[in-house]
Amino acid sequence: MSASSPDDPARLPLPDADALAHSERLANLIRAQIHGAGGAIPFSRFMELCLYAPGLGYYSAGATKFGAAGDFITAPELGPLFAACVADSLAPVMQQLGPGADIVELGGGSGAFAEVALKKLLAADALPSRYAILEPSADLRARQQERLRQQLNPLLYDLVDWLDAPPQDSWNGVLFANEVIDALPTPRFTLRDGEVFEEHVALDGEGRFVRTDRPADALLAAAVRHVERQRKEGDFPDGYRSELLPQLPYWIQAVIGGLRSGAMLFVDYGYPRGEYYSAQRSDGTLRAFYRHRMREDVYAWPGLQDLTASVDFTALAEAGTGAGFDFTGYCAQASFLIGNGLERNLAAAESRAQDEAGRYRLRQEAKHLTLPGEMGERFQVMGFQRDVELGVAFLAGDLSWRL
Repeated sequence: MSASSPDDPARLPLPDADALAHSERLANLIRAQIHGAGGAIPFSRFMELCLYAPGLGYYSAGATKFGAAGDFITAPELGPLFAACVADSLAPVMQQLGPGADIVELGGGSGAFAEVALKKLLAADALPSRYAILEPSADLRARQQERLRQQLNPLLYDLVDWLDAPPQDSWNGVLFANEVIDALPTPRFTLRDGEVFEEHVALDGEGRFVRTDRPADALLAAAVRHVERQRKEGDFPDGYRSELLPQLPYWIQAVIGGLRSGAMLFVDYGYPRGEYYSAQRSDGTLRAFYRHRMREDVYAWPGLQDLTASVDFTALAEAGTGAGFDFTGYCAQASFLIGNGLERNLAAAESRAQDEAGRYRLRQEAKHLTLPGEMGERFQVMGFQRDVELGVAFLAGDLSWRL
């Protein structure tokens, strides 16, 4: 996601009364769970409720999330170039798989990616038999349906399906996820006297959310020790705090469902493990976003701000290969887009633009997607394959040596 600078309280637009009342309802739900759990819940559960509590969570309620009116801008919301390049990278895979292959997109956002990708795949004679969107938010699903119904011709729209759960029957095709793993509710850990503790959320005397730590369970403790063994600086010092997703391998297995032959493509922001858990990043990567501003206070306004943590791409590589796929490649978003037709897609889009203002917006979009200070290096792409060849998509800018 793209946001401006860390929060400046003097400039931060405050939520209106209705929004604050909505947030207080979610806060009360969380407080009730804290009381029911004996005084504290894991941070991962707090994050899950903030983002996904039915009807109240950030992604479950009706507020605008994406674009200039929301809290952040994802690559597909900037314009058509990102989705066009990704579609170009996937078209050969779809052609290799032949008739009957599907595409499953995790978290469809506003529907902008599906709209452009389906039109591009049609032009490449590489349409899936089904374009399925696994979308847990009823509100976002409704927005996606409205957009795609308006923007796609009926034959393309008929290919789109919405899933309540990953496809369990055997299927061939492509799993695609843009900015999904960063929104998985993540455990947080810290070290005390050399022992691993898990961050929890409790209440102070006035009912405000506060941090507290409790001994970690065996799964989280083992995952922390696994990272420690690979860490250049050795064991974590006392007080070091960060995020870790020991459930990532299980999540990958769950979302691919019955995927037999095909590819997986993930785009997100993060670091290889050695950089993620470096000495200078001693308080992790957790942050909140509200109205395009990064905020340090992750407890404020539950349900009104996005909570996110960067991705450990080494862990993703381990999880993907552990699920029985071959590692295909890892590179910066800029390299991936340039290597998959960004110049060609920009020229084609400029030729269709109605005026110079439209062409200027497209050129600015390309810069935002690729410049190091924008999304070009902060976002990375990782691919996996089984019985197909996705590797040509990663011919530019290979970073797998950093994993």
